[in-house]
Amino acid sequence: MDNDSTLIKQAQLPHNLFISGLFIFDLLMTPAVIVLKMGMPGLLVPLLCSCALIAFVYQHGKKITHDFVAAHWKLAYKHGKWLLAGYAISAVLIFIAWLISLNTHDANMGHILWTALTRIALLPTLFAVMVTAVMEASAISSASKHEAADE
Repeated sequence: MDNDSTLIKQAQLPHNLFISGLFIFDLLMTPAVIVLKMGMPGLLVPLLCSCALIAFVYQHGKKITHDFVAAHWKLAYKHGKWLLAGYAISAVLIFIAWLISLNTHDANMGHILWTALTRIALLPTLFAVMVTAVMEASAISSASKHEAADE
């Protein structure tokens, strides 16, 4: 039974890392960047941190030999790709917002449009964060029941 609990902890680890990253990088760091008015370049910091965490999950998951544990590392990586898709959609929307704000004749209106549209553009990432957090919580539960990860 001791070996079973060790395997369960090893299978839960990538999900715990992923959820910790979601809360630290996406739910705390991103609003902090906005409040501190670091601008769009500041939003690259949470993105790069999330990418680094997802890359770590991918690299470490390749080294795992036990099938049950490896399946959970792969599942965490799969959820990471969902998060990256949310980032990609937001990036496209931010680019569109930039193009729209450039084409205004009034500088004040351009600034207003830029501010409003970029806030809206961040919603796909926020949605991806929430969805992946729920998926990861479910995966932690599956790991604790010693169930194989759904891929």
